[in-house]
Amino acid sequence: MTDLALTQMNAGQRRPTFPDYPFAANFVQTPGGSMHYIDEGSGPAVIMLHGNPTWSYYYRHLITALSSRFRVIAPDHIGCGLSDKPEGYDYCLNNHINNISYLLDHLHINSCSLVVHDWGGAIGMGYATRNSASIQRLVILNTAAFPSRRIPLRIRICRWPLLGALIVRGCNGFAWPATFMAVQKPLAKEVAAAYLAPYGSWRQRVGIHRFVKDIPLSPAHPSFRTLVEIGDGLNRLAERQTPTLLVWGGKDFCFNDHFYRQWTTRFPHARCHYLAAAGHYVLEDGHGMVEPLIASFLHD
Repeated sequence: MTDLALTQMNAGQRRPTFPDYPFAANFVQTPGGSMHYIDEGSGPAVIMLHGNPTWSYYYRHLITALSSRFRVIAPDHIGCGLSDKPEGYDYCLNNHINNISYLLDHLHINSCSLVVHDWGGAIGMGYATRNSASIQRLVILNTAAFPSRRIPLRIRICRWPLLGALIVRGCNGFAWPATFMAVQKPLAKEVAAAYLAPYGSWRQRVGIHRFVKDIPLSPAHPSFRTLVEIGDGLNRLAERQTPTLLVWGGKDFCFNDHFYRQWTTRFPHARCHYLAAAGHYVLEDGHGMVEPLIASFLHD
């Protein structure tokens, strides 16, 4: 997708179409810029938060599966998908959490269930730990929301000064490899193209790079304290016995079994579905099996 196409869409013109993504485009002006979100169906609210380098397209099949019973909200974080991608914005964890709070306040949603994946885990759990009484259910998909120094070398390199920007922004060396490294079943060409469409230029990849740089690996990192607070706050959700479903792809090169065990330890009451043959994009590899699991859990 070109910069012009995104500009035209944000100006209210017809947006480009993507496979299995027939949803109307909605926008809200947040302090960080214009945020795109999907708002489908009616009923109890379910908020779906994507990670890096995906966007709300990741949830397309789940949105369709749930929107007959639920009001499904799936935003694109600032810097991602069809949302604004400002160069000078502070793409820190706390700002992403605040953007979700801003969106839900704008939509007058004060009670919801959360579905989180990858960076959406830290962002969503940040919102949940600050608003624990409003969280009805949690669905956790291959993510983390607590401090860890575990990070694959291939991702660590993308954080290096100068070289990281060249790889991620110049060569598309983060979003593009994810289309085959994050799955075990090859994506159809048109689906892979849809994942990459919002990230077609150096300018459009600013958020992807800043997300990588915002991974807090040490106490000196600006987002480390926020992540520690979220990790500590998970205890409150566990103590409330917040109904939790854990759906995990066992072939994830980044969020591996170490993180799965962390979640099962922190939420011993969770229902767990471990998909041994699925990769990081568990909703892609588990399509057709995962949606009924989540729908049943949310409907109980």
